[in-house]
Amino acid sequence: MVEARVAQLTGVYAVSALGRGADAQLAGALAGVPAFGPVSRFDTAARRVTVAATVPEVGTLPDELAAAIDAACRAAGLDRAQRTGCALLLAVHGGPALGAGPAPAAGAGPALGTAPAVLAGQLAARCGLSGHTRVYTSACVSASTAVADAAAQITRGDVERVVVAAGYLVESDQFALFDAGRALAVDGAVRPFSAGRRGLLLGDGVVAVVLESSTGRRRGVDPVATVVGWGRAGDAFHPCQPEPGGTGLARAVDAALRRAGLPPEAVGYVNANATGTAQSDAAEAAALRRALGGHGTRVAVSSTKSVHGHALEASGLLELVVTALALRHGELPVNAGWLGPDDSCPLNVVKDQPQKTTATHALTLNAAFGGANTALLVGVG
Repeated sequence: MVEARVAQLTGVYAVSALGRGADAQLAGALAGVPAFGPVSRFDTAARRVTVAATVPEVGTLPDELAAAIDAACRAAGLDRAQRTGCALLLAVHGGPALGAGPAPAAGAGPALGTAPAVLAGQLAARCGLSGHTRVYTSACVSASTAVADAAAQITRGDVERVVVAAGYLVESDQFALFDAGRALAVDGAVRPFSAGRRGLLLGDGVVAVVLESSTGRRRGVDPVATVVGWGRAGDAFHPCQPEPGGTGLARAVDAALRRAGLPPEAVGYVNANATGTAQSDAAEAAALRRALGGHGTRVAVSSTKSVHGHALEASGLLELVVTALALRHGELPVNAGWLGPDDSCPLNVVKDQPQKTTATHALTLNAAFGGANTALLVGVG
């Protein structure tokens, strides 16, 4: 019998305001202490909101991405020879945010405004990945879409391994746009699914993962988790507002479950997209009930954006890493900022302290302006 091909996470690395390294992300998410503080990276004097979750000392985004890719490859036990021919899928903002962080020294790498495709090629060469590159600039579903594509390539047998990397460092342009659009929380807290939620807050995120077929196990590497299902769907309801019934996101969840061959009851945890905004959180709650039926009100749910902020294009990858590690650890992150229940979000939200679990499968969800929705289903054990 031919063994079914699967896409395993064999190496992970992440940087956020919770700290550097994958373990720091899990520890911070389980501690449930939000990492938001005053922004010192640029002038916020003219802004309604002046806080975000930023890394105190950070390099340029290209340098941080290169370091993350190297670290993920080392965690997967890949030497320079084994990186040869490996593809790089890169999720980044399509504009000048590529230059966020301190100005690079002469000759240190791409400058402000480097095109994403150029950056991907430079990172691949710098990190010894000689396979093809592909870039994703589809806003908040960029990284999760890249993971879905990588998993599809591996399970089809097109490739043995893929590196997926994603990065966003809080910068003045996107900060100003979200602030002007009154999307940022004026009370300085992200309160997903909670009564009294006021909006989102931005956060740094630089992440890289290695996805492989069973070649990782043959090298003696114990995979962190397996991407067992994925789904993508669009609802095109409104440029900025989600479809109130959550139909697009529900279709993405349905597709992920069908691909994995699992029933809704197999899902033991959902790391929700929930940004702390009134309409999007309510629509996501509706999507979970639509996709999971009665299990949608019973399954444990939280949004780790409540502690590390919204990392835009990098969100999907940062949250995938946290979800996989939490499932493997057997403890589910707290939904920070909780003030009380909201009738529009009748969910089993993880409150007060981390929740012990023996679950083997979890969903991590993302949604973007324009009605794009993604669902990744991971398994451990």
